[in-house]
Order: sequence, then C-alpha cells, then structure tokens
Amino acid sequence: MSSEFCVLLCTASEGESEQLAKLLVEERLAACVNVTAVRSFYRWQGELCADKECLLIIKTVKSKIDRIVARINEVHSYEVPEILVLPVVAGSEQYLEWVERSVS
Repeated sequence: MSSEFCVLLCTASEGESEQLAKLLVEERLAACVNVTAVRSFYRWQGELCADKECLLIIKTVKSKIDRIVARINEVHSYEVPEILVLPVVAGSEQYLEWVERSVS
C-alpha cells in the first residue's frame, strides 16, 4: 500500500472550494485538488436537506493529513464539515511519485 491518500470534502460554494483548493496547494499540503459540482442529500437537525455543493478531491500523503484537517476546520463555513480520508491502494507509479514530490 502506498502512503498517498485522497481526502473528500464538500463546500457550500465554488468560491469557498477555490479558496480551499488554492490554500492547500500553496501550502504544499496537497499535490492537487479536483473540484466538481455535486448535489447532496442528507439529514441535518432532523430535516431532510438537498443542496448544491462542490466536492473537493484532495490528493496528499499521510504525513499531511492532520494539517489538512486542521486547516479545513479553521476556514470551512460548515459547522460540521465532511472530511473523509481514503487510502490510495494502487495507482500510476509516476503519478504517486509526483504527489510525493509536490508536497515535500
């Protein structure tokens, strides 16, 4: 298993997504962040909600995860942001090496 991970995160707006993506890449916490529009269905405070959101797919390494989570919690607009960390079990060796170089 590699040391690379993907962090999934949703935001309320494209602007917030762009701000977070740029911040994480500029601070070398992420090698790359993909941003795409999604529609999310969930229950919040007893009510069914359906909202347009932006999904961020953050590519990073294990040693950066705690700092990424801290930065997200510092700047995110949600009371409880979705932060899911998924291990990369396989991938292009060249791409994974690039991820490592990009965050070091």
